[in-house]
Amino acid sequence: MARDPSTTQSEAPAHIKAVALKLFAERGVDGVSVRQIAEAAGQKNHAALTYYFGSKEALIRELIVDGARRIDNRRNAALDQAAESGGLRSVTQVMEILVETSVDPDPPAWGECYNRFVVALQFSNRPLFMEALAGRWNSGYQRCLDEVRRLKPEMPADLLNQRLVFMGGALGGILAGRETELADQTRDHPMWSDSQTLHRVARALAAIIEG
Repeated sequence: MARDPSTTQSEAPAHIKAVALKLFAERGVDGVSVRQIAEAAGQKNHAALTYYFGSKEALIRELIVDGARRIDNRRNAALDQAAESGGLRSVTQVMEILVETSVDPDPPAWGECYNRFVVALQFSNRPLFMEALAGRWNSGYQRCLDEVRRLKPEMPADLLNQRLVFMGGALGGILAGRETELADQTRDHPMWSDSQTLHRVARALAAIIEG
Protein backbone atom coordinates (compact mmCIF):
# COMPACT_ATOMS: atom_id res chain seq x y z
CA MET A 1 0.00 0.00 0.00
CA ALA A 2 1.28 3.47 -0.86
CA ARG A 3 2.54 5.53 2.02
CA ASP A 4 2.06 9.23 2.62
CA PRO A 5 5.23 10.74 4.13
CA SER A 6 3.28 13.63 5.60
CA THR A 7 1.31 11.27 7.82
CA THR A 8 3.38 8.12 8.23
CA GLN A 9 6.80 9.73 8.80
CA SER A 10 6.52 12.16 11.66
CA GLU A 11 10.11 13.37 11.62
CA ALA A 12 10.55 16.62 9.73
CA PRO A 13 13.80 15.63 7.94
CA ALA A 14 12.22 12.54 6.42
CA HIS A 15 9.21 14.53 5.25
CA ILE A 16 11.40 17.26 3.77
CA LYS A 17 13.38 14.66 1.85
CA ALA A 18 10.24 13.03 0.48
CA VAL A 19 8.84 16.38 -0.65
CA ALA A 20 12.16 17.50 -2.13
CA LEU A 21 12.48 14.27 -4.10
CA LYS A 22 9.05 14.83 -5.62
CA LEU A 23 9.83 18.42 -6.57
CA PHE A 24 13.25 17.54 -8.00
CA ALA A 25 11.70 14.73 -10.04
CA GLU A 26 9.08 17.07 -11.45
CA ARG A 27 11.16 20.22 -12.06
CA GLY A 28 14.81 19.21 -11.90
CA VAL A 29 17.20 20.23 -9.16
CA ASP A 30 17.85 23.63 -10.74
CA GLY A 31 14.14 24.38 -10.93
CA VAL A 32 13.45 24.13 -7.21
CA SER A 33 14.58 26.55 -4.50
CA VAL A 34 15.17 25.92 -0.82
CA ARG A 35 12.19 28.15 -0.04
CA GLN A 36 9.91 26.15 -2.33
CA ILE A 37 10.93 22.89 -0.68
CA ALA A 38 10.32 24.28 2.80
CA GLU A 39 6.92 25.67 1.84
CA ALA A 40 5.83 22.44 0.13
CA ALA A 41 6.91 20.50 3.22
CA GLY A 42 4.80 22.76 5.45
CA GLN A 43 7.80 24.31 7.16
CA LYS A 44 7.03 27.84 8.36
CA ASN A 45 10.74 28.45 8.88
CA HIS A 46 12.37 28.47 5.44
CA ALA A 47 15.72 27.77 7.07
CA ALA A 48 14.55 24.30 8.08
CA LEU A 49 16.25 22.65 5.14
CA THR A 50 19.57 24.30 5.98
CA TYR A 51 19.11 23.39 9.63
CA TYR A 52 18.60 19.69 8.91
CA PHE A 53 20.82 19.15 5.88
CA GLY A 54 23.28 22.05 5.71
CA SER A 55 22.57 22.99 2.10
CA LYS A 56 20.47 22.12 -0.91
CA GLU A 57 23.42 20.25 -2.44
CA ALA A 58 23.85 18.20 0.72
CA LEU A 59 20.16 17.30 0.57
CA ILE A 60 20.53 16.22 -3.07
CA ARG A 61 23.51 14.05 -2.18
CA GLU A 62 21.55 12.41 0.62
CA LEU A 63 18.64 11.69 -1.69
CA ILE A 64 20.96 10.11 -4.25
CA VAL A 65 22.51 7.81 -1.67
CA ASP A 66 19.21 6.94 0.01
CA GLY A 67 17.67 5.67 -3.20
CA ALA A 68 20.82 4.01 -4.53
CA ARG A 69 21.34 2.15 -1.27
CA ARG A 70 17.79 0.81 -1.23
CA ILE A 71 18.00 -0.33 -4.85
CA ASP A 72 21.39 -1.94 -4.30
CA ASN A 73 20.13 -3.82 -1.25
CA ARG A 74 17.13 -5.12 -3.20
CA ARG A 75 19.33 -6.21 -6.11
CA ASN A 76 21.83 -8.06 -3.96
CA ALA A 77 19.02 -9.80 -2.08
CA ALA A 78 17.40 -10.87 -5.36
CA LEU A 79 20.70 -12.13 -6.75
CA ASP A 80 21.44 -14.05 -3.56
CA GLN A 81 18.01 -15.66 -3.71
CA ALA A 82 18.52 -16.59 -7.36
CA ALA A 83 21.89 -18.14 -6.55
CA GLU A 84 20.32 -20.24 -3.79
CA SER A 85 17.71 -21.45 -6.28
CA GLY A 86 20.24 -22.69 -8.82
CA GLY A 87 21.38 -19.48 -10.47
CA LEU A 88 20.20 -17.33 -13.35
CA ARG A 89 19.82 -19.12 -16.67
CA SER A 90 19.01 -16.35 -19.12
CA VAL A 91 19.74 -12.71 -19.85
CA THR A 92 16.04 -12.01 -19.49
CA GLN A 93 16.12 -13.27 -15.89
CA VAL A 94 18.97 -10.85 -15.14
CA MET A 95 16.99 -8.01 -16.70
CA GLU A 96 13.96 -8.98 -14.61
CA ILE A 97 16.03 -8.40 -11.48
CA LEU A 98 17.37 -5.06 -12.73
CA VAL A 99 13.89 -3.82 -13.58
CA GLU A 100 12.02 -5.12 -10.54
CA THR A 101 14.58 -3.85 -8.05
CA SER A 102 14.53 -0.39 -9.64
CA VAL A 103 10.85 -0.01 -8.75
CA ASP A 104 9.95 1.28 -5.29
CA PRO A 105 7.86 -1.43 -3.57
CA ASP A 106 6.50 1.14 -1.10
CA PRO A 107 6.08 4.44 -2.97
CA PRO A 108 4.67 7.64 -1.50
CA ALA A 109 1.04 8.54 -2.17
CA TRP A 110 2.04 10.79 -5.08
CA GLY A 111 3.98 8.02 -6.83
CA GLU A 112 7.53 6.94 -7.49
CA CYS A 113 10.13 9.65 -8.06
CA TYR A 114 13.67 8.31 -7.78
CA ASN A 115 14.27 7.22 -11.38
CA ARG A 116 13.02 10.55 -12.72
CA PHE A 117 15.19 12.37 -10.21
CA VAL A 118 18.46 10.58 -11.01
CA VAL A 119 17.96 10.45 -14.78
CA ALA A 120 17.36 14.21 -14.92
CA LEU A 121 20.24 14.85 -12.53
CA GLN A 122 22.66 12.88 -14.67
CA PHE A 123 21.82 15.11 -17.62
CA SER A 124 22.13 18.35 -15.67
CA ASN A 125 24.91 17.55 -13.18
CA ARG A 126 26.45 14.12 -13.65
CA PRO A 127 29.60 15.01 -11.62
CA LEU A 128 27.44 15.66 -8.55
CA PHE A 129 25.65 12.35 -9.04
CA MET A 130 28.90 10.39 -9.38
CA GLU A 131 30.58 12.18 -6.47
CA ALA A 132 27.63 11.45 -4.19
CA LEU A 133 27.83 7.75 -4.95
CA ALA A 134 31.64 7.68 -4.67
CA GLY A 135 31.75 4.26 -6.30
CA ARG A 136 29.37 2.75 -3.75
CA TRP A 137 25.87 1.32 -3.85
CA ASN A 138 26.22 -0.28 -7.28
CA SER A 139 27.50 -3.73 -6.34
CA GLY A 140 24.16 -5.31 -7.26
CA TYR A 141 24.23 -3.65 -10.68
CA GLN A 142 27.78 -4.83 -11.29
CA ARG A 143 26.82 -8.36 -10.25
CA CYS A 144 24.01 -8.26 -12.81
CA LEU A 145 26.45 -7.20 -15.52
CA ASP A 146 28.80 -10.02 -14.51
CA GLU A 147 25.90 -12.47 -14.83
CA VAL A 148 25.23 -11.23 -18.37
CA ARG A 149 28.90 -11.68 -19.25
CA ARG A 150 28.80 -15.21 -17.87
CA LEU A 151 25.70 -16.01 -19.94
CA LYS A 152 27.14 -14.53 -23.17
CA PRO A 153 30.71 -15.89 -23.33
CA GLU A 154 30.60 -16.07 -27.12
CA MET A 155 30.00 -12.33 -27.59
CA PRO A 156 33.12 -10.16 -28.10
CA ALA A 157 33.81 -8.20 -24.91
CA ASP A 158 33.82 -4.78 -26.59
CA LEU A 159 30.48 -5.44 -28.28
CA LEU A 160 28.90 -6.79 -25.10
CA ASN A 161 30.15 -3.86 -23.04
CA GLN A 162 28.70 -1.44 -25.58
CA ARG A 163 25.33 -3.15 -25.43
CA LEU A 164 25.40 -3.10 -21.64
CA VAL A 165 25.86 0.68 -21.79
CA PHE A 166 22.90 0.93 -24.16
CA MET A 167 20.85 -1.27 -21.84
CA GLY A 168 21.67 0.84 -18.78
CA GLY A 169 20.58 4.01 -20.53
CA ALA A 170 17.36 2.39 -21.71
CA LEU A 171 16.61 1.04 -18.23
CA GLY A 172 16.79 4.46 -16.61
CA GLY A 173 14.95 6.23 -19.40
CA ILE A 174 12.08 3.75 -19.57
CA LEU A 175 11.53 3.68 -15.81
CA ALA A 176 11.73 7.46 -15.58
CA GLY A 177 9.11 7.68 -18.32
CA ARG A 178 6.94 5.20 -16.46
CA GLU A 179 7.13 7.28 -13.29
CA THR A 180 6.21 10.43 -15.19
CA GLU A 181 3.13 8.82 -16.71
CA LEU A 182 1.92 7.21 -13.48
CA ALA A 183 2.39 10.49 -11.59
CA ASP A 184 -0.39 11.96 -13.74
CA GLN A 185 -3.41 10.91 -11.70
CA THR A 186 -5.90 12.76 -13.91
CA ARG A 187 -6.27 9.76 -16.20
CA ASP A 188 -5.72 6.04 -16.43
CA HIS A 189 -2.50 4.54 -17.73
CA PRO A 190 -3.46 1.04 -18.90
CA MET A 191 -0.10 0.22 -20.45
CA TRP A 192 2.00 1.22 -17.45
CA SER A 193 -0.50 -0.24 -14.97
CA ASP A 194 -0.57 -3.60 -16.73
CA SER A 195 0.98 -6.32 -14.56
CA GLN A 196 2.96 -7.59 -17.55
CA THR A 197 4.54 -4.30 -18.56
CA LEU A 198 7.66 -4.55 -16.41
CA HIS A 199 8.24 -8.10 -17.65
CA ARG A 200 8.03 -6.77 -21.21
CA VAL A 201 10.51 -4.06 -20.34
CA ALA A 202 12.91 -6.75 -19.13
CA ARG A 203 12.52 -8.69 -22.37
CA ALA A 204 13.14 -5.54 -24.41
CA LEU A 205 16.33 -4.84 -22.46
CA ALA A 206 17.44 -8.44 -23.02
CA ALA A 207 16.90 -7.91 -26.75
CA ILE A 208 19.26 -4.93 -26.68
CA ILE A 209 21.97 -7.19 -25.36
CA GLU A 210 21.25 -10.30 -27.41
CA GLY A 211 20.49 -8.44 -30.63
